[in-house]
Amino acid sequence: MNLVTLTINDRKIEVPEGISILKAAEKLNICIPTLCHAKLHDDRTINEPGSCRICVVEVEGRRNLAPACSTPVRDGMVIKTNSIRAVRARRTILELYLSNHPKECLLCEKNLHCELQALAGELDIREIRYEGKMANYEIDNSSYSIIRDLDKCVLCRRCETMCNEVQTCRVLSGINRGFIANVAPAFNAPIAETNCTFCGQCVAVCPTGALTEVNFMPNVWDAINSNDKIVIVETAPAIRAALGEEFGLEPGTLVTGKMVSALRALGFDYVFDTDFAADLTIMEEASEFIHRLEHGGRLPILTSCCPAWINMLEHDYPDMLDVPSTCKSPHQMLGVIAKTYFAEKMSIDPKKIVVVSVMPCLAKKYEAARDELKHDNLRDVDIVISTRELAKMIREAGIDFNSLEDDDFDNPLGESTGAAVIFGASGGVLEAAVRTAYEWITGETGPALQFHSIRGYEGCKTATVKVKDMDVNVAVTNGLGNARKLLESIKSGESPYHIIEIMACPGGCIGGGGQPYIYGDTDIFKKRIEAIYKEDDNKEIKKSHENPCIQKLYREYLGEPYGEKAHELLHTHYVDRKYQKMKKSNLSNIE
Repeated sequence: MNLVTLTINDRKIEVPEGISILKAAEKLNICIPTLCHAKLHDDRTINEPGSCRICVVEVEGRRNLAPACSTPVRDGMVIKTNSIRAVRARRTILELYLSNHPKECLLCEKNLHCELQALAGELDIREIRYEGKMANYEIDNSSYSIIRDLDKCVLCRRCETMCNEVQTCRVLSGINRGFIANVAPAFNAPIAETNCTFCGQCVAVCPTGALTEVNFMPNVWDAINSNDKIVIVETAPAIRAALGEEFGLEPGTLVTGKMVSALRALGFDYVFDTDFAADLTIMEEASEFIHRLEHGGRLPILTSCCPAWINMLEHDYPDMLDVPSTCKSPHQMLGVIAKTYFAEKMSIDPKKIVVVSVMPCLAKKYEAARDELKHDNLRDVDIVISTRELAKMIREAGIDFNSLEDDDFDNPLGESTGAAVIFGASGGVLEAAVRTAYEWITGETGPALQFHSIRGYEGCKTATVKVKDMDVNVAVTNGLGNARKLLESIKSGESPYHIIEIMACPGGCIGGGGQPYIYGDTDIFKKRIEAIYKEDDNKEIKKSHENPCIQKLYREYLGEPYGEKAHELLHTHYVDRKYQKMKKSNLSNIE
């Protein structure tokens, strides 16, 4: 590695040749403001179009100011990041951005989370000196997951990089030129009429309010305050490892008990744990895997918990609809069990039950509206809100989250095992399935199997598990770009795997599009993953089939795993959507 010596703000530094001025300045803890430059996923996925010019600096001997994010260093370079010329240029550039940006910060979904707003504060912008024509696009609210407001787009291209390079969905790209340039689907089509998976990663990286989630909080408040509704809430495993960040707690702080207390204080009638349904999912998915294994069924079997990757499959690989497990995702399973088994036990009319899911994923909002996910003409899940929305509701209700005492979930749909909680991290679903499948196939009862080789943040992990005299090859992937590689290998017949877990979001559900905004800080992802496995370690029961409430559910109501009743309630089918776009107008409204 060749090193070069340069001077930044009168301080000499030696850095690798070819890195940007921005990275060199970071080594001296010199902050240069940026907007378009950002780490989106990991060190390999950087958005750096050099288009915003907020990061301009003065380089001795250069006539024009240089964008720090895209200008490589050279030996002997002398740089001023804080010269009056550079600072004035940044202010002017930012004022030009603001001149074509709505002035509705107080009403914006990204208020206090907007990087453009933060930059204006840092540079002490108090007036807009440039006035003229402003963009005026129609808001795209065609889907149940994502809202696009192009009036707030600053052309940073982060969403485009995330959609095209990380997730490989290729829905978003730069279109048009000049004043009408924007980042959108081809022909500016509504997002619901594209092959968008609704993973929400574009929302997670957008620096302004150009991309936000559909707000279902008013629907939840209406249900809670209705006199004739029984409102049940369920929370995904990844929520407990991230919700505390919204209240100033250290990333990776488990807040399970406080979260339950907060949900009770909000007025929900029953607080259940999606982890219970994760155990239920394993009962069905492990049974389905064994059935395929023993009866020559289609292998590999792919996990079906993630609706975003299922969306990708239906749009891009409709000839492979028989590959994934037919199991519904856990929160849908809990919804249907709440409106059948639980309703019968409690003598509640299912039509009076409203199931609210708190999910880390924006695709779950879309998933709940799928026509396939109903029973007796009632939706399994009525409303989905994100981790961020739950935090807003807690603050809106004036609840001091950090001072809450720990509380426990309600039973019988609140009891779960360690196998269930690890669903929140990449590799957790597969590990949980193998813990159960191994014992069912071998007939041996032993300690919970732990597969450290398929844990972690890496995009693709593999392992081989010895089951009797058979080597079972397993693979785990997160991020739709990585998933596409595995799907292509299955399609070509080259895949050596028997079972594959796919999660659309970086790190799994802990990095979901509805989690607290972190803008590419992968260290926070890793701390959330550590928290998930910490809760697994603290659980007395670590295998799904040993959950006594799950065993009781099968004895009293479902019968055998993968049986007729289980198929009726807990399994689904997939739809060829290659030419069928999911328009919101074609879906029934969520009440």
